[in-house]
Amino acid sequence: MMYRNKIRIIALLLGLLFVAADKAAFANGMRLVSQDGFASARGEAFAATADNPSAIYYNPAGITQLEGTQIRSGIYALYFDPTFTPPDTAGNAGKTYHIKKKTAAAPELFITHTVDDTPVTFGVGIYAPYGAGLEWPDDTGFRTVGTKSELTYLRFNPVIALKILPGLSIGGGLMADYGKINLEQGTRPLFQPPNVNFFHFTGEGLSAGYNLGLLWQPREKISIGATFRSTTAFTMDGYTEFQQTPGVITYQRHNAEADFKFPLTAVIGLSYRPTPKWNFEIDADYTDWSSFGTIIIYQEGTVPNGIKQNPPFTLDWRPSWIYSGGATRFFDNQWHVSVGYLFNQSSVPDANYSPLIADVDRHFVTFGVGRKGRKLDFDVTYQFGLGKAHTVAGSVPSSAAQIQGQTADGTYDFVSHAVLMTVGIRF
Repeated sequence: MMYRNKIRIIALLLGLLFVAADKAAFANGMRLVSQDGFASARGEAFAATADNPSAIYYNPAGITQLEGTQIRSGIYALYFDPTFTPPDTAGNAGKTYHIKKKTAAAPELFITHTVDDTPVTFGVGIYAPYGAGLEWPDDTGFRTVGTKSELTYLRFNPVIALKILPGLSIGGGLMADYGKINLEQGTRPLFQPPNVNFFHFTGEGLSAGYNLGLLWQPREKISIGATFRSTTAFTMDGYTEFQQTPGVITYQRHNAEADFKFPLTAVIGLSYRPTPKWNFEIDADYTDWSSFGTIIIYQEGTVPNGIKQNPPFTLDWRPSWIYSGGATRFFDNQWHVSVGYLFNQSSVPDANYSPLIADVDRHFVTFGVGRKGRKLDFDVTYQFGLGKAHTVAGSVPSSAAQIQGQTADGTYDFVSHAVLMTVGIRF
């Protein structure tokens, strides 16, 4: 009976996960680091703590701290509002533009099982490590640079961890990933209905990689955690569509593909626990976004004059860091409260700035409460994000199906509000 109940709970959570998965594409930016309510309440500073099933993502070595079978699942619900203000020299200067859709949701599910009387723990996670979703109005002034981007990215991540010494654990696993991307831009500077003009690429693919983790407690009050995730390379196979009117071109569709290499990441964290009632941690998180250089869309067949046969997307992104810190206070009645701070460094250079990402340096402040009971626990966290206004000048279009003289120059801003809700069950 207990085994059947476990299967029913897992099936229900998997169903909810995939119902929400199509909305994960609308999260702002490319990397989704918030995968658990408790970890996010601490500003994502969790690699050296990693003491619930979400450690599959944060540090797989940490699951050796768990007993029995545990399931943890949640949702990251986000309201985000990137804005764009054209430069003073533009015809639409002084107007502030907002994206069309400002809400998003990204789910996650983690399951662990520790084998009785052994140092071995197994786990599996299903989550969205990346996501993107921006759609701008047609009169921003950068219509031919980009108008719409969507990325759906789901990861299936089985892991195994081993406690090799009382204070030392290692872990690792495979990452089986699915990705789907949509990119769109105008082929003329202005949108004049009914004369629709656009260039659109849709592609999807599969990839594989691995993640590793280490958790070491050299002293009773100090814990050090480190984790590594490999690159994941995709050939996004799909098609292009384009239409340009008035003129000779009306509508065409071609089979097409493009290669994307998502970056490696590495995290190191230090946790200090002066008493059982307090846990402080700081983390440094590195992402090698230089894997996003120039991406070329290869089209089959011959495209008409005026449309590039194999249009390039020159990104030349740079590596970036996330610095985070957090603290948790535990109470005798099984409740706890956490606070955290995170600084997310921009990866997008001004030279080829893309409004399809609109990345800026961002600061996040978090606060969360939760309760860990004998069988059931939960965490609820609020996250506030603020991006410092960033002015881009002298940029060259990162992408252009045609050259139309528009750029992404202007001032970009960002604000977000998010709530993370996570529930855990222990058997």
